[in-house]
Order: sequence, then structure tokens, then C-alpha cells
Amino acid sequence: MKQPETLSAPATLSALTREAQALAQAPAEASAPRRVIRVLPLTENEEEVARQMQICNACRYCEGFCAVFPAMTRRLEFGKADIHYLANLCHNCGACYHACQYAPPHDFGVNVPQAMARVRGQTYADYAWPPALGALYKRNGLTVALALAAGLALFLLLALARHGTLWHAPLAGDFYAIFPHNLMAAMFGAVFAFALLALAFGVTRFWRSVSPGRAGAPALAEAAHDAFTLTYLDGGHGEGCNEEDDRFTLARRRFHHCTFYGFLLCFAATAVATLYHYAFGWHAPYAYLSAPVLLGTIGGVALSIGSAGLLWLNLRRDPARGDAAQRPMDRGFIALLLLTALSGLALLAGRDSGAMAALLAVHLGVVMALFATLPYGKFAHGIYRSAALLKSAIEKRQPDTLKLGSD
Repeated sequence: MKQPETLSAPATLSALTREAQALAQAPAEASAPRRVIRVLPLTENEEEVARQMQICNACRYCEGFCAVFPAMTRRLEFGKADIHYLANLCHNCGACYHACQYAPPHDFGVNVPQAMARVRGQTYADYAWPPALGALYKRNGLTVALALAAGLALFLLLALARHGTLWHAPLAGDFYAIFPHNLMAAMFGAVFAFALLALAFGVTRFWRSVSPGRAGAPALAEAAHDAFTLTYLDGGHGEGCNEEDDRFTLARRRFHHCTFYGFLLCFAATAVATLYHYAFGWHAPYAYLSAPVLLGTIGGVALSIGSAGLLWLNLRRDPARGDAAQRPMDRGFIALLLLTALSGLALLAGRDSGAMAALLAVHLGVVMALFATLPYGKFAHGIYRSAALLKSAIEKRQPDTLKLGSD
């Protein structure tokens, strides 16, 4: 019986090449109409993420560590939108870097946390609104410094203009004797509204680019759970992240929780005070045991602990685990949160003294700087990461056409 002829490797490659050329040269009328999709060129940092994802896709050792690797297995190639999605899905816990057999000094040089961090910072600028202000991300350290200086100077000058001095007779905690309520509401309302609008436009552009699909209730619930509990800061095994070395710690997760929920409590204090003022006609100052003061005090303490802890971890963290260019942005944002909390607590403690005007001016200046830099600083990472988590939850519920995962 005649055996089938076996082609050598070069002959097989030549045959495939000729077949591809024949298909490419087929008459246009023989082809069905095709939609042309414009493929955007990758930046150097994006190409590095794509290269490392190809290596990780062949290895799969870290598949259970976080949401990035299961999402990776659904792809054979990585376009710009895929890379932006994965970069924002990465929580930079460092587990994959410390477990990787191909990490430096290996020739493959796989360092997923660092590669993702570089692209993540790029996405904030790429999707920023207005686009012209996206460059502020690259100079965020200077931006924070200028915003803080301008905010402090503004409120100190206003206080001096109204009273001629920053030291005065005690005013029984009446902030509005220093700055009228309507003036503060108008200034902070306008800046905060612009920050929310800029963030909303930016994350909408990101959302559309990653083609997420429809978000059902189960996907929304899963994404909310993962965002509010910081699921993926547990290292994939519940023991936490790597900070300085191979030792696992839950410190970053806990400090993040203190910061996040402390910020929410401070925001809730402001919201309740606004409700008191406009709905019930109850004007500040409020008693120490009132809802606004209790919420603000607990929130301020939690925010102080969380931001101080995150700053301490940031200063000690292995530089190979992130993007050195973003450290001014990271530290600037954390410092503003810490100053906001400490100046707020100091104002509460000294509101019945003659130093209230100075304390109030400092606190309002810091808060104004925080609000002004929200859309163009580290705060954006929480917004984009939440969107990426929702995309991940939606994607899990869609059919995996490649079927290359571990299951």
C-alpha cells in the first residue's frame, strides 16, 4: 500500500507561502465585501506588554493569581484596547513578578507589574478630558505643588481681606463668619463638578474603546464586590502583596481600605451637612456628637491612617515593581489626602480658638488642590480599575471562543 507523501518543513512552509500569495492575488470581485478595521499602532510600552503577555500565555503559571491572566487566556494577540484593558485590570500586587521564572535577570525579562504600570499611566493621559489637559499626568508632581500653593494662597488672602488678620477673637466654631457659605459652595461646587465631568468623559472613552458588552446585574454585583473589597490585592492566595521582598503582606490592602472608606465617610459628612443646611435649615457649627462631625472625625482618622500607611509603603517598595516616572503622581496624591485629613482634624480641634481662620484657610486650600487635581492624578486609577473589573465580570459570562484556559 502506497504511503502518503510527507513534505519536509521547508517544503511545507513554501507551500503555505504560495497558498497565501494566491489568496492575496485573487480577483477583488471574487471576494465578499469586507469591513476594514483600522489597527492603531502600539507605543513602545504597549509593545512591551504585548510581548510579555505572549510569553505568559505560553506559560500560564500565574493563571490563578488575579483577573489579568484569565482575561489574557481569551486572547492570542493583543491590540491597543486589549492592552489598555489589561493594564487597568492589573492591581500591581507583585505576586506574578515574584513567582515568575522568566523575571530579570532571565533573558526574557518578564516584569508584568512594571510593564502594566507604564501603560496604565499612559492610558490616563490618552483618555483624559479635555484631551489637551492629559499632559498634566506627565507633570503631576509639579501640578500638585502649584495647585496646593495656589489654593493655600487664595484662601489665606481671602481670610486676610475679610478680617485683616488670621488671628481673631473666638467665633464659637462659626466657619461662615470667615468664609460665607454661598462663596464656599460656589467655589468648591464648580471645581468638584468639573472634576466629576472630566472623569466621566475619560472613563466613557475608555469604556467604549474596550468593547465591553452588556452589563447584567450579576456582572455589576461581582465588579462592585471586587472593587469594594479589593479582591485582587490578596496575591491570589489570600496572603497579600509583595512590597520590599518575597514576603507576603496584607498591609497595602488594609491601608487602601482605610483610605477609601475614610474618604467616603468624609464625603458622607459633607453630604449630611449639606442636607442639614438646605433641607432642614440647620446651620453649622454642629455639635461634636452630631452626624456630620462624627462621620467626619471617623473618616478623618481612617484617612490619616490609610494615607500615611500607603505613603510609608510607597517609600519602601521595590522600584522594579512599578513605574518610577509615576512616583511623583502617586506620592503627590497620597500627600494631599494625608494633608486633607490632618488639616480637617486640626480645624475640628481648634474651631473654638482664635486660630480658626488660619486653620480653615489651610484646610480649604488643601481640599481645593485635591479637587482640582482629581481628574489628572492618581485618583483616576480607582475609576479606570473599576471599569476594567466590570469589563472582566462581563467577559467571564461570555463564551470563550478560544477555549485555551486551564479549565
